[in-house]
Amino acid sequence: FEILRRNSFKRMGEREGFRIRTIKLRGQLSQGLALPLSLFPDVFQDLPTGELIIKLPAGDLEFETWVGTEDVDLSEALDVQKYEAPIPVELSGQVKGNFPSFMRKTDQERCQNLGRDIFVDNEDSRYEITMKLDGTSFTAYVKDELSGVCGRNWELKVDDPKNEQNTLVRMYIDSGLCDALTQIRSNYAVQGELMGPGIQKNREGLKSHKLFVFDIYDIDNGCYLSPHVRHEVLQQLYGYGLNKDMVDHVPVIAMGESLEDLGIYGTDGLLQFAEGPSINHPIREGLVFKRVDGGFSFKAISNKF
Repeated sequence: FEILRRNSFKRMGEREGFRIRTIKLRGQLSQGLALPLSLFPDVFQDLPTGELIIKLPAGDLEFETWVGTEDVDLSEALDVQKYEAPIPVELSGQVKGNFPSFMRKTDQERCQNLGRDIFVDNEDSRYEITMKLDGTSFTAYVKDELSGVCGRNWELKVDDPKNEQNTLVRMYIDSGLCDALTQIRSNYAVQGELMGPGIQKNREGLKSHKLFVFDIYDIDNGCYLSPHVRHEVLQQLYGYGLNKDMVDHVPVIAMGESLEDLGIYGTDGLLQFAEGPSINHPIREGLVFKRVDGGFSFKAISNKF
């Protein structure tokens, strides 16, 4: 990996490593580094045998190695983690603890990893398609006597004076989301993308901070609400005083359409469909596809982004 040191060596908290990301090399799109398994004998020889066995040369020797199936996660064996950029100063503050275990973090699997799931198992499925926005992750929740606000990986202390100007805390309180969630009398987590000045260079050019809701998690039942129910609950929250000028739903591109209805065939078709303008920017990050019953979802990231 030393070839990456000059441009890709990064720190992430207490960890050091090489960041792999989408770039262009001599005008060609590059989304990773392909290396032969023979360079990793210590890793693969200790893994359980998969459905296929192949022999790879390792110098003058040959060794049997494992070839996995698509449902096996090798990130731990290869010591790979998703890169998280340092927390911007405006979002820093006193942390209460890790992201609560009774909720799910905001993330979607890329369509490139789900070919069979999308085009075979969900061939006739209908989706809500929403715009993926480039901001920072936001989760506000109420669970019985507990309530709070979180970023992607941490929960913040709402009542700590050092957090008075924290962007997530201010949105949680000033938008009325804190009070509205309490009044709705259900254990929900509202999740969205927080956008505006000081966040991801404010690509959309917003003059003030705004939260774009893309999911509502039902904590008691351990599942996400379906798109239709999510929109209904958001309207209820507005009725309990949630400020619509500060909190809105992410833009919906299509509702109840199948991929065939939209002329999307194969992963390349999804990636092409993902390209287009964002709210106030000519290039959007991509699109998120959620089955209308809430049971399956994925994202397609624009290569232009």
